[in-house]
Amino acid sequence: MRTSRHCPAVLIAAPASGQGKTTVTAALARLHRNQGRSVRVFKCGPDFLDPMILERASGAPVYQLDLWMVGADESRRLLWEAAGEADLILIEGVMGLFDGTPSSADLARHFGVPVLAVIDGTAMAQTFGALALGLARYQPDLPFAGVLANRVGTVRHAQLLEGSLTEGLRWYGALSRDTGIELPSRHLGLVQASELTDLDARLDAAAAALGSTCEVSLPPPVEFSVPEEAPTEPLLNGVRIAVAHDEAFAFIYGANLDLLRAMGAELAFFSPIHDTRIPPADSLYLPGGYPELHHVTLGQNLPMLAAIRAHYAAGKPLLAECGGMLYLLDALTDVDGQRAELVGLLTGEAVMQKRLAALALQTVELPEGVLRGHTYHHSLTSTQLQPIARGVSPNGGRGAEAVYRDGRMTASYVHFYFPSNPQAVAALFKP
Repeated sequence: MRTSRHCPAVLIAAPASGQGKTTVTAALARLHRNQGRSVRVFKCGPDFLDPMILERASGAPVYQLDLWMVGADESRRLLWEAAGEADLILIEGVMGLFDGTPSSADLARHFGVPVLAVIDGTAMAQTFGALALGLARYQPDLPFAGVLANRVGTVRHAQLLEGSLTEGLRWYGALSRDTGIELPSRHLGLVQASELTDLDARLDAAAAALGSTCEVSLPPPVEFSVPEEAPTEPLLNGVRIAVAHDEAFAFIYGANLDLLRAMGAELAFFSPIHDTRIPPADSLYLPGGYPELHHVTLGQNLPMLAAIRAHYAAGKPLLAECGGMLYLLDALTDVDGQRAELVGLLTGEAVMQKRLAALALQTVELPEGVLRGHTYHHSLTSTQLQPIARGVSPNGGRGAEAVYRDGRMTASYVHFYFPSNPQAVAALFKP
């Protein structure tokens, strides 16, 4: 008989985006890991880049938690499973603590996980305490663990910030504004973990720096209730799916791959950049990523372009998301104006923009069923194709993304979260 489980846990949040939540979460994960603890980290809301960093920091897979996209039941299952194997659970929040519906605060309250507030201490002294108190008391029923200062200057600066805390708010330490600790970023967020050759050194340095400013101890344990059992049907038994995965196509939810395997699919990974053919497969999955950074090389790999076209011509299922969809267009032009011709299965072209083009949660009603996901891109696509469906944002956010269908090929800017509808996903991939 399954019972509830207890595990120390905090949700790392901030007053706004850009405060350094990922750096702090990664530093905490590596600090406790280096002390011999088993650490599981989750990311609140849709994100691909932060989890790459957090996986390296913790040494364990990082999954999404979200009351809308993932759902309360699936989030509960993930937390309960983690509590059975970890000494500490860390959840990195999204945007500001109270931003969005549902917000990071909503998630923390729903599961009783106390909030650890990260506040950028740059150009701030005693006002730090007022901001911390506001975050702690704005919603009286919100469990609150304490506060951690990021980007502090001198030791004296950290002491001023710690001394400004009132009403018994706990001090979790501070990270300096040392650029050797901060994680670099680009237009979609942080740089991919695989691109940072000194990432482990950065993480160890951040962990050591954080550990030197506070007493390293675990937060109080949180009780995680037993989830309902929901067996997965073997809807993809015997189906072999080729999955693109390299430096151009790396935006894949671990939960998506887990679900495909749980439904009986065999996954074969390949690189559209480095390989010349697709592995023998019944279906093809082209996830998102950074094709705009590699579009010239992708366009020069003529055997791979031909292999993608042959897969489509054979009438086999193909799902392309965001960067995967750009790859299927006639051509892609980067922000410097360099154009490269690509697969050419979708009539049209895309041009990278210097500003964000769309960011929103999306729910899409396909012929196979309703799927949830999100959109986040810096490109604009021009095409004469007529969509079979458009996404709807539950928050009224920018982006009613089009979904295109030609035979068994489905393409969209939307990154789908497969567990939101396993039956629909199976129908997309089943030959």
